[in-house]
Amino acid sequence: MKSNITPKAVLFDAYGTLLDVYSIGKLAEELFPTQGASLAVMWRDKQIEYTRLVTTSNDGAFYQDFWALTRASLRYVCKRLKLDLSAASEEALMQQYRLLEAFPENIRVLEALKVKGIPTGILSNGSPEMLNAAVAHAKMDGLLDHVLSVDALRQYKTSPKAYAMGPAAMQLPASYILFVSCNAWDALAATWFGYQTFWVNRAGLPFEELGTEPTHTGKTLDDLLTLFN
Repeated sequence: MKSNITPKAVLFDAYGTLLDVYSIGKLAEELFPTQGASLAVMWRDKQIEYTRLVTTSNDGAFYQDFWALTRASLRYVCKRLKLDLSAASEEALMQQYRLLEAFPENIRVLEALKVKGIPTGILSNGSPEMLNAAVAHAKMDGLLDHVLSVDALRQYKTSPKAYAMGPAAMQLPASYILFVSCNAWDALAATWFGYQTFWVNRAGLPFEELGTEPTHTGKTLDDLLTLFN
C-alpha cells in the first residue's frame, strides 16, 4: 500500500527497532548457560502478551507500567524454564534491559534525517524512565525531537489512543508521518491507524496475513533514507 505523500516526520518504535531486545540474551546466557537465547525470546513474547492483557481487560483497570510488566514477564519465563532466578540475577537482567544494545545504524540514520530537517521521535510502550535511560545510553539524545511514552495514557499499542500520540506531538496528520517498526504487528496496526509505515524486516520474516501490507519494507533503518532523496 504505497503512498504518494513524502513523509514530513519519522516516528520510531523503540524496542526491537532502535534497541535490540534480544541482546539481553548475552547476559542471560552467562547467568543461565544454554538457556540465554530461549529466555530472551520468551521474555519478549510474554512482555508483549502482558501489555495486551492489561490494555484490553476491564478498560485498563489492571494497568501496570512497562518496567513492572518487564519484571513480571522475566519472573514468569524463569519459572517456565525452571531457572532459579535469584534476586541478584533478576536485578542484573532488569538493569541490562534499561541499557539494551542499539542497532549500529541508528546514529547515522538519525543524523541524516536531522540534516534533511525531518523531525523525528520515538513512540513506545516503554516507561519514560526506561526510554530516557536507553536513549542516553545509545547516545541518541539530541537527535530526537520527541520521546513519547504510552504510559501517559495507560494504554499500550496497539490501542488507537497510543498511536494518536504521534500526530498530536508532531502536529501533522498521521498520513504525513512515517511510522517505523521492526514488529510486524506494530507496523500493521500503525498502518490501520493511518500512518505511512516502514517495516524493518531484519530477520527476513513474512508479514502478518491480515490483508494489509506496510507502506514500505526494508532490511535495516538505512533503507528508509531512500524515501527522502
